[in-house]
Amino acid sequence: MSQTQKLLELNGRKITLIGTAHVSSESVQEVKDAILAQKPDCVAVELDEKRCDSLKNPEKYRELDIIKVLRKKEGFLLLANLVMAAFQKRTGQKSGVVPGAEMLAALNTAEESGIPTVLADRPVQITLRRAWAKSSASGKSQMLAALVASSFSSEEISSEEIENLKKSSEMDSLMQELAQSMPTIKQVLIDERDHFIASRIWEACGNNMIAVLGAGHLAGVESSLKKIAAGQLSTNTEEINRVPEKKLSSKIITWLIPALIIALIAFSFIRGGKEIGTKMVLSWILYNSIFAGLGAAVAAAHPLTILVSALGAPITSLCPFIGVGFVAGAVQTFLCKPQIKDLESLTDDAGSIKGFYKNKLLKILLVFFLSSIGSSIGTFAGGADIFVKLTSIISSMFKKF
Repeated sequence: MSQTQKLLELNGRKITLIGTAHVSSESVQEVKDAILAQKPDCVAVELDEKRCDSLKNPEKYRELDIIKVLRKKEGFLLLANLVMAAFQKRTGQKSGVVPGAEMLAALNTAEESGIPTVLADRPVQITLRRAWAKSSASGKSQMLAALVASSFSSEEISSEEIENLKKSSEMDSLMQELAQSMPTIKQVLIDERDHFIASRIWEACGNNMIAVLGAGHLAGVESSLKKIAAGQLSTNTEEINRVPEKKLSSKIITWLIPALIIALIAFSFIRGGKEIGTKMVLSWILYNSIFAGLGAAVAAAHPLTILVSALGAPITSLCPFIGVGFVAGAVQTFLCKPQIKDLESLTDDAGSIKGFYKNKLLKILLVFFLSSIGSSIGTFAGGADIFVKLTSIISSMFKKF
């Protein structure tokens, strides 16, 4: 066994784990050679159905319904997927390898040899949703910063550095760094998936298996398989294969903030009179409108989209069912419909700032994201201003007594 392969003999079963770099030409050849030489009963790959479909059908993005994506509140997930895909594609250009080529090679080689295959990874949407839901505010900020950095980084990675990613010493160092800087992200993106992948491998048919996975999962999957074989770890992954429900406190806050804002404005009319109440309403409208409109403007949205963002934010900020990001994105889609060329160059354009502004579909996502961020800032700023003004009114009332 090479450094990139692990042979496990557990409970009478032989499982060969092959750790790869997703943009490595050497990994592609290694996977093919291993399958043809060992002729296993089954081949498992670190893919879920959607990613597998994207690899087999690279034109899949042509069928994308952006309005449906925004309506399902998956705008950020799509944005994150595109940014990560663009980063991998840019990295792979150095070696001339399409990201995930070794996984596709494993599937094709197995199919040509009549060997069953198993998609062993957890759906990427669940992984990203869990990472977001389980992260603190600072963790979410780190995720966004990492996505922006990976998308717009001009640093080139050499072929030698790509191959080094498969070495345990290099990968151990990266895993330790990730665990220290973003422990929750590491738990969801690495540890949970190690358990999930190991469970799918263990449940697959055959006593002689090959599993192809990223080198970052090699040690974790090996450890999980040994624990499963020893009865120390269950293959039941139901708990980590769903998005955590919002806590009751979060649900309450979602409704409490709008209700509190409305109550404060109503109180200002009752105690402060029409003039004070009107100032409160105007304060709320101005803060929300300015920041949401500014967000859309920074995204270089259509003038009407900017106007709709500014007009809609004060209302959508008080409605938990719909956000200004969806409204702005929908209007931008109607006014500047993406064309076939935008879909064809999606992952290429997602790798640069210029590409986000040039590609009509990416600009819709940018409008959605930045108008939403602007609206959130406006909500907190407007709410704080109303609270300060109301405190002043109450203070004046007490002084009269």
